[in-house]
Amino acid sequence: MHAMSLSWDDLRMVLLLTRHGTLRAVAEVSGVNYTTVSRRITRAERALGQVLFERLPDGYRATEAAQLIAEHAGRMEAEDHGLQRKLLGQDSAVSGRLTITAPQLVIAHALSPLIRDFTRDHPAVDLRIRATNAIVDLNQRDADLAIRISRDPGDTLKGRRLLRQDTASFAHRDWADRIAIDPGTLIDWILYEGHDGLPAGIDKTYPNHRIRYRFDDMTAMTGAAEAGLGVVRMPMFLGRSLPGLVQVPVLPPQAYADIWAVAHPDVWPSAKLQAFVAPLVRFCKAEQERFTG
Repeated sequence: MHAMSLSWDDLRMVLLLTRHGTLRAVAEVSGVNYTTVSRRITRAERALGQVLFERLPDGYRATEAAQLIAEHAGRMEAEDHGLQRKLLGQDSAVSGRLTITAPQLVIAHALSPLIRDFTRDHPAVDLRIRATNAIVDLNQRDADLAIRISRDPGDTLKGRRLLRQDTASFAHRDWADRIAIDPGTLIDWILYEGHDGLPAGIDKTYPNHRIRYRFDDMTAMTGAAEAGLGVVRMPMFLGRSLPGLVQVPVLPPQAYADIWAVAHPDVWPSAKLQAFVAPLVRFCKAEQERFTG
C-alpha cells in the first residue's frame, strides 16, 4: 500500500513520532494515550510492509521511509492549519473554542479578573488558557491569541502593544526596614540563574551587595523573597501584587519589555478573538499605572 492511502491519523502519528522521538511525547502533544500511538504506528508499518522506526532504548529513530512520509504529512498539516486559521478568521460567531496563551504570572496576577468577566459575558465561548512562558506556535494553531512579554513579538504576526512596564527591587518588610535604617547594610540578592551579576543601575546610596541565591523560576524567587531571603528585581505589577513584598529603593524603576497581544493575521479578524481583545485593551489601559514606576 502506498503512503498516500494511509489514513490521516496514521500519517499524523508517523509525523509526530518523527518529530518527537518517543511514544510518550507524541501522546502528550496529540492528546491520545501512548498505546494508541504505538498501535497506529504498527498499523502503518503493516500497511506499507516496511519498518518505519528503529526501536531504541531511549526512543524511536525514523527510517528514510518514515522521513519521507513525515515530509508529505507535514505539508498536509500546514495546509490543514492554514484552512483552520482562515475559517476561524472568517467566523462571525462568538462561540466555540478559543485558546489564549500567556505567562503564568501575568495570568495569576493581572489577567484573572478579565478572564472571569469574559467567560461571564460570553458563555458560549469554550475558553482554553495555556499558561506558559514558552513561545507557542501560532502558525500551527497551538493557540489563537498569545499575550507575550517581548521587545519583538513577531514580525509575521498581527497584534498590538497592551502595556509598557518597568522592573524594580522588592523585598520582605523586614528587609525594607533594615535598608531604611542602615543604607550601608549588606543586601542579599536573589537572582535568576541566567544573570551573571548584580542588576545594573543600583543606587549608589546602597553600596553593599552580594548574590546570595540563584533560582531558575520567578515563582520560586517571589516565594523566597516573601520568606525574607533577600531582594529580587521583578516586574512592578508583580511586586505590587504580592502582599508579602514591598518595593525597596536600592534599584530604581527600569524599563522592561512590553506586553503584547498577537495572533496570526488570518485569525486576528475572528469575532470571538476580537470579543476577547476589545475588553483586554480596555483592561490594560485602566491598569497601566500598576506596571510602571
